Amino acid sequence: SAAFPCCWFADTNSGKAKFIGELLVPVAPFDQKSGREAWTVAFAPNGSYFAWSQGHRIVRLIPWTKCLNKEDTNALSPRHLSRQSSNGGQVVPAAGQPPEHTIDCGDIVWGLAFGSSVPEKHSRCVNIEWHRFKFGQDQLLLATGLNNGRIKIWDVYTGKLLLNLMDHTDVVRDLTFAPDGSLMLVSASRDKTLRVWDLKDDGNMVKVLRGHQNWVYCSSFSPDSSILCSVGAGKSVFLWNMDKFTLIRKLEGHHHDVVSCEFSPDGALLATASYDTRVIVWDHHKATILLELGHLFPPPSPIFAGGANDRWVRSVSFCPDGRHIASVTDDRLVRFWSIEERAPLAIASVSNGLCCAFSAQGSVLAAGTRDGSVHFWECPRSIASLQHMCRMALRRVMSTQQVEALAIPALLCDYLTYKVI
Repeated sequence: SAAFPCCWFADTNSGKAKFIGELLVPVAPFDQKSGREAWTVAFAPNGSYFAWSQGHRIVRLIPWTKCLNKEDTNALSPRHLSRQSSNGGQVVPAAGQPPEHTIDCGDIVWGLAFGSSVPEKHSRCVNIEWHRFKFGQDQLLLATGLNNGRIKIWDVYTGKLLLNLMDHTDVVRDLTFAPDGSLMLVSASRDKTLRVWDLKDDGNMVKVLRGHQNWVYCSSFSPDSSILCSVGAGKSVFLWNMDKFTLIRKLEGHHHDVVSCEFSPDGALLATASYDTRVIVWDHHKATILLELGHLFPPPSPIFAGGANDRWVRSVSFCPDGRHIASVTDDRLVRFWSIEERAPLAIASVSNGLCCAFSAQGSVLAAGTRDGSVHFWECPRSIASLQHMCRMALRRVMSTQQVEALAIPALLCDYLTYKVI
């Protein structure tokens, strides 16, 4: 086959994912209304912190090492994760330990993103003689997108507010930092725009990206920071050139709103999740569909997929190993997919799941829920083949077109371009 077939699976043969802990939020009996949702969970790129929006304006920042089992740094300790505290301010750490923070953002928090600074990456602005902030090598920032359209930037290590960015006219639904350490931040909003901010230039706005006709739900940078994917209330997937700030193309294939997107670690693949019950894995270089992961069996007709159903896919996340994908769906399940086996490896139950994210090492998946809590599962473990590791190394620096131009056997070319496993 020239591409992956469409995959629609019942989950009866899938294994059960290993549940390893949770972060709970105490709830008063009368407090059952909206506003408690954990719309976003995030791991710091260096693996040092975990953050989640636990509802009612509050963001919690917890050192990830506090959640790890001391005897096995690759495993979690449920005892440490089953914390009930959500009260005020900063938890005093033991000597040498990074602090916890409870941050009141002043409004409902929809988006979260960690950003780290690489001093060698200079600002794109012309005037570089004076800046209010001089970010060092160990700088770690947290951006929060709020219901009132504001974006607040916090110092993770101190919990202090650094910047207050104001330009959006509606909810800031999602935030993402360029992974190259340049501290370029992109915000996606219900005002139908994406905005690019340069935090090394004291948070000045660089560009407004227009093209979406409705709310923008999510955006994601490619690993080399050259391409931005954005999705929203519509069937199209937008790809942007982030050097020129221009639209590259739209990917068409979904039958309903597209709500989540993420690139593979090597930048060769793009996963998008939609209310049409599917996750689509794209070769974004050639605008082709390589794989469809269906969450309803038998597959629905386009008309049914485009309407209300109980299999809306809320979130998708690519594992750092490049071989696993996780999805959160309205059928109260989290699924772990393998692109190599073309089927769910494992499933787990989660009530009212909204979002998911893999840890920096890819060993743990976190999922946020409507009640403000977070649940953690161990990612299915397997040893990557040498072929796959070489493929990822090559695809980090070569596009599909560049691989196809190589003088190599057709079967090897298909493997390197993810047309065959």
